[in-house]
Amino acid sequence: MKSVRLLACLAVLAFTAASALAAADPEPMSRRAANAAMARWPDGHTAPAGSPESWNYELGTLLEGMDSVWLSNVDPRYFNYIKSSVDALIAPDGSIPTLKPEEHQLDNILLGRQLLFLYFITQDKRYLTAATLLWNQLGAQPRNVEGGYWHKQRYPNQMWLDGLYMAEPFRAEYASISHHPEEFADITKQFVLMEQHARDAKTGLLYHGWDASKQERWANQKTGDSSQFWARGMGWFMMALVDTLDFYPEGDPGRAQLIAILRHAAVAVARFQDKKTGLWYTMMNKPGEKGNYFESSSACMFVYALAKGVRRDNLPASYLAVAQRGYQGILAQFVQTQGDDVSLTNTVKASGLGGEPYRDGTYAYYIGEKVVTNDPKGVGAFLLASTEMEYAPESTLARGGTVVIDGWFNSQLRTDAFGQQIDFHYKWNTWDNPGYSLFGHLFQEFGAQLGELDAEPTASNLTHAGVYVIVSPDNVDKNPHPHFANSQDAAQLADWVRSGGVLVIMENDTSYADLDHFNVIGDKFGIHFNSVLRKHVIGTNWEQGRISIDGKGPIFHHPHAIYAKDVCTIKVSNPARSALAEGDDIFMATTKYGKGTVIAMTDPWLYNEYTDGRKLPALYDNYAAGKEFARWILEQVPPVSELETPEQYTGSPRGYQP
Repeated sequence: MKSVRLLACLAVLAFTAASALAAADPEPMSRRAANAAMARWPDGHTAPAGSPESWNYELGTLLEGMDSVWLSNVDPRYFNYIKSSVDALIAPDGSIPTLKPEEHQLDNILLGRQLLFLYFITQDKRYLTAATLLWNQLGAQPRNVEGGYWHKQRYPNQMWLDGLYMAEPFRAEYASISHHPEEFADITKQFVLMEQHARDAKTGLLYHGWDASKQERWANQKTGDSSQFWARGMGWFMMALVDTLDFYPEGDPGRAQLIAILRHAAVAVARFQDKKTGLWYTMMNKPGEKGNYFESSSACMFVYALAKGVRRDNLPASYLAVAQRGYQGILAQFVQTQGDDVSLTNTVKASGLGGEPYRDGTYAYYIGEKVVTNDPKGVGAFLLASTEMEYAPESTLARGGTVVIDGWFNSQLRTDAFGQQIDFHYKWNTWDNPGYSLFGHLFQEFGAQLGELDAEPTASNLTHAGVYVIVSPDNVDKNPHPHFANSQDAAQLADWVRSGGVLVIMENDTSYADLDHFNVIGDKFGIHFNSVLRKHVIGTNWEQGRISIDGKGPIFHHPHAIYAKDVCTIKVSNPARSALAEGDDIFMATTKYGKGTVIAMTDPWLYNEYTDGRKLPALYDNYAAGKEFARWILEQVPPVSELETPEQYTGSPRGYQP
């Protein structure tokens, strides 16, 4: 089994060039490039000067990149840019004036991901209304005889690699939130059809298009495939796989199928990486032919997909080195900087099949297409790649481990937009104020998986958890039927922690949470929550909720000013120790218990309202402090080899994976 140390060394080695760049300029490349893009295209206006902006996939790709930059640092500038770009294209009633659904263009679906992103965070229903228009378009999308989506109405029976990225991540996300798990079988089918029909057995690469009717002039009369392996087509396909996998329900059989397809594609992409530059030719399997060239957007897509695939544990860790070689080549050959400007060169503007004038899909056609600098979809892919590579030094720290959020002691429900009762309070899948989506993302940056336990936290139910997070247990004011903690819960959790589990407890003051019953668990580890009120904040007197961190402790290595409103305090007894205090008031405590660890905080301070950068003054950096907090938590999880019975956990995300 690989140790954590070996995986960490691999990640650091893979990131050498990018780290050197960061040392020369402390602002990460993702932010520098995002700032330049916002200056170049104010409010997402990527159309030529004087031309109106319309609903389009190029903006969709650019904003996907902006999403990733915002998630890495929650700077409100990036969120506001995403919002203003989308707001310019939708009406107050949620309609999309420039959308023509009757054209059935899969390209038009991609920007719908930003509608969902904005809806989740703001809960503004016009975004969901607009997203539902796109969902309904997909419901009426024409299909070929095997059930595959036509790429567009005017391209009958044709499936293109591009279309998987344009449609399927949005479709999977909408299906997930709208409670349509049955959709995932058909989502899987779209990928399987392209894998079956367009994949070349010799190279492992996929042809750009497949015509099920075999009638198009560009189509092979026996297979229906186009004749060339276009790099960006493969890039779209791989990004579609890693992004769609994010939304698959646990246990869905399609998940394993998509991972297998992703691994097939990764083998082929790594095989055709240029050994000298780390880049890829636009015609992937013809490096020596006249006119072929290294293309930037495809390289960015490959780097993003490979690095994310490793971080999300869908690809072997060895592919991180492939991604790093590619990113080093991108920085060396395609990125130009001058002052605050960052430009991406050598992006092919567009390539397709058929249409008017007719695109015959030959080698000569592809290499003859226009190549430009600062194409929005190329820049979007570069932002995605840069963000992933900035995660890379630590993206395998918790590879294979699972951080489980409690849904038993805190089980408040609300009705969602689809009329279903869902849990929402301090949950990974909640993106508005009371959710923990950003805290969850911090764990995912380190390669951890996320889970939720809605049953009692028995040792059996926690077998697959490396970390278990309990936040603000319900009192009767918040939940008329709370699950109060008892001595049996305490005993079960103590056994689990003793064997190597990491328990995270974040309480609240008495008016919001149950302290009396829950202290049965806390007292087991020498941690007692006091029924007092500290850091009481009146209105926007933010300073009343400030806690200063000097950055000299084992958890936090940098100074922070965090915001924690209306908190209780902790009394510690052996073996617990204070980890954060002001005078006699202890706000954070830790306990080593057997092979495991307990850490307690007197406030749920990392919920979205106070981490997303949109409310608190810039002085407060809960998100940055939260990243150090998440890293420390994950570092406490023992490797499988250190657990009492490691064979029990082989192949399980309890500890670190092989």
